[in-house]
Amino acid sequence: MFWIHGGAYLQGSANDFDGSVLAAENDVVVVCINYRLGIFGYLDLSRFGPAFAGSANLGCQDQIAALRWVKDNIHAFGGDPDNVTVFGESAGGGSVMALLAAPAAEGLFHKAIALSPGPVNYAPHDGIKRLTEFLEIGEDRLLDKLRSMSGQELSELQLLAGLIPAASVDGEVVTRRTHQAVAEAPGIDIPLILGTTKDEGTLLAPFMDYQAALAVLPREVVLCEETAEYIESLEGSIGSREEVLEQIVFDMFRSNVLRVAEHSGDGVWVYRFDVPTIVNDGALGATHGSTTPFIFNAYGAELDMLCKFHDPSDGDVRGLSRSWSAMLARFARTGDPNGEGWPDWPTHKTPFRSCLIVDRQLRIETDPDREQRRWYGGLLG
Repeated sequence: MFWIHGGAYLQGSANDFDGSVLAAENDVVVVCINYRLGIFGYLDLSRFGPAFAGSANLGCQDQIAALRWVKDNIHAFGGDPDNVTVFGESAGGGSVMALLAAPAAEGLFHKAIALSPGPVNYAPHDGIKRLTEFLEIGEDRLLDKLRSMSGQELSELQLLAGLIPAASVDGEVVTRRTHQAVAEAPGIDIPLILGTTKDEGTLLAPFMDYQAALAVLPREVVLCEETAEYIESLEGSIGSREEVLEQIVFDMFRSNVLRVAEHSGDGVWVYRFDVPTIVNDGALGATHGSTTPFIFNAYGAELDMLCKFHDPSDGDVRGLSRSWSAMLARFARTGDPNGEGWPDWPTHKTPFRSCLIVDRQLRIETDPDREQRRWYGGLLG
């Protein structure tokens, strides 16, 4: 099980995650990797010549290099190089999406789990324009300037200049949008688990500028075909700007999951994580990132990990933590998440669009996104 951490492609580390319990309780080998972030991993310099081809996705190339290492070496650790599952949350989930559309990664993994995955729908952001404007220099001087700066100075520069790092469709490393890749390439028709939390936006929306988000997210990320009507619908039915942003952020993640599920083959399972957190007296609901400790059974085993938004003394939380991690490991081993202690979880397959609702009581719902899905371009049927 090959873990890719999140952190908005800007922060985070493999050292933040402890895979020892997941490995010991489920007889799997867990590999947690690091990859280049921010300006070091996702700055598109390709227009400076062939030497910089693929620079927009250096972080993704690091992940592929690590997968090659696993293929060549994991047998020495008791792992099976022919049964590798990539899994990640947030930017890590987005990285899983990128790997599904990266030809160099084909054959290096056999199953995939994308939790709250950021979409990989767009071309690289023009970081060069931002940098030249901020540094007040011409483009012809930019490379020399960047090469003269220390790592610390570059880290500070990316924040000051407002760079937006992310995996992207650069045509070199990631060649297509994920839903196009899974639809067009039978060779990567692999078993998938995809899902989001119920309240993705409550953690992220407060950090967003309202007008800037509305100008970009519905069109470029949700892939909404009727952007004006979509925004008007939200503003007319939701009270505050913050709540509108929360819904847009949810739609960003959810539309990505559903679009990939719709275009994939039969072996796709979709979930929604509804277990409310206790942060701010529960005001965040089932927020972004709150699934992560459950993946590693951080509550059942009392691991010290980030993003622990639930009460570790709650018996239901501890039980779900154990069973959720076991279910993911079962899927990694067999390609099917179903097993003892879980309700029968059907695949997403249209027209039923079955979805596992992960709450204190697990249940299956049919097409729980039917109302909001009308705004997700191409997913009306």
